[in-house]
Amino acid sequence: MDVTLLYFEDCPNWLKADAHLRTLAAERPELRIMRRIVDTPEAAEETRFRGSPSILIDGVDAFADAAALVGLSCRVYQTPDGPAGSPTIEQLRAVLSET
Repeated sequence: MDVTLLYFEDCPNWLKADAHLRTLAAERPELRIMRRIVDTPEAAEETRFRGSPSILIDGVDAFADAAALVGLSCRVYQTPDGPAGSPTIEQLRAVLSET
C-alpha cells in the first residue's frame, strides 16, 4: 500500500503526521511511505492539495473534504480531542485498515 505525505515546510504539523506514519510503517511492513513537498500554487492545484499535511492512500486523500479549498495552508483535522493539525495515530490506523 502506498501512502504519500503531502506537505510544505512552513507548516509544522506535517512532522507529527510523519512521526505517526513512521510508527505505522514499523507495524505494517507493506506500507510504502513517500513524502512530497508541495511548495507552489501550481503544485497545490496539480495534487489537489487541501493543506499541510495531506495524506494520500494509494493516491486518494484519506481525509478528503470536497468543500476544502485547494492551496498552500495548514490543514485542520477533526479528532476525538477537537481540532488538530494532524490526524491521530488511531485515525490513521482506521483509514489504513479500511483500504
